[in-house]
Amino acid sequence: MKIGVSSYSYSRLVRAGQMKQIEVIAKAKEMGFDVIEFSTVSVPEGEALPGFAAQLREEAARVGIEIANYTIGADFLKGSGGDLAAEIERVKGEVDIAEILGVPGMRHDASGGFAADHAGPKSFDAGLCRLADGCRAVTQYAADKGIRTMVENHGHFCQDSLRVEKLVTAVDHANFGVLIDMGNFICVDDDPGVAVGRLMPYAFHCHAKDFHLKSGIEPFPGSGWALTRAGNYRRGAVIGHGNVPVIQCLRVMYKAGYDGVLSIEFEGIEEVINGIQLGHDNLRRFVTLVEQGY
Repeated sequence: MKIGVSSYSYSRLVRAGQMKQIEVIAKAKEMGFDVIEFSTVSVPEGEALPGFAAQLREEAARVGIEIANYTIGADFLKGSGGDLAAEIERVKGEVDIAEILGVPGMRHDASGGFAADHAGPKSFDAGLCRLADGCRAVTQYAADKGIRTMVENHGHFCQDSLRVEKLVTAVDHANFGVLIDMGNFICVDDDPGVAVGRLMPYAFHCHAKDFHLKSGIEPFPGSGWALTRAGNYRRGAVIGHGNVPVIQCLRVMYKAGYDGVLSIEFEGIEEVINGIQLGHDNLRRFVTLVEQGY
């Protein structure tokens, strides 16, 4: 596996003005990562996204690190004012940015769910055909550019492994798959080991993420914690420090023959660089252990 890192991991530093997003590229290389991926490019004031994407590609080539994926938001139920055709065209425009970045894959969301005032059923199954139509239209466009598209288990509405599998099956296109985030299943109380195993046949890209977990029957732990769908408490953690069964998930990936990119998404409250570096070192060690049959 190639061990990567998402630019999202550094976002706290970028938002605070302590690091420019383009500087994340050299930092990732310095920290020992094989690849980097970009999640929602932060365009500097006075610049346009296409031009800045070209700068990111040039910087990655200069530093000597591959940009492995591009992540953007999308919503085929509510996006673009609820106009499906307009949202499809907007996301196709992001595929053009992925092409400028030179990435082999692009991840987009499916939806965060129906609007509160939606008349009729609001279940995942009720929106499945429309979501599949949106994803299929985008991946057909991306296929002509040699870019594979995928959804991630993300955003609650399309986060459970059973729902994600339903979507990828409904899209039914060889260019469309899944970005599996082993940690994100926690957000909807889906068992990570079971969920990763279910989705591995569709995996185009993978994320390593860890969370601290506390039972919802306990008092609220305080700042930095969020609720899962079932009302349990979760907080971002350094890889290996939390409750996500990282090694178990790695074993499932290894057994399935996955040899693609595994990128860290760090969202803990620890100091950012230290948290990412500890996660990098732990993840490499865990992968080696699994490869050795641990």
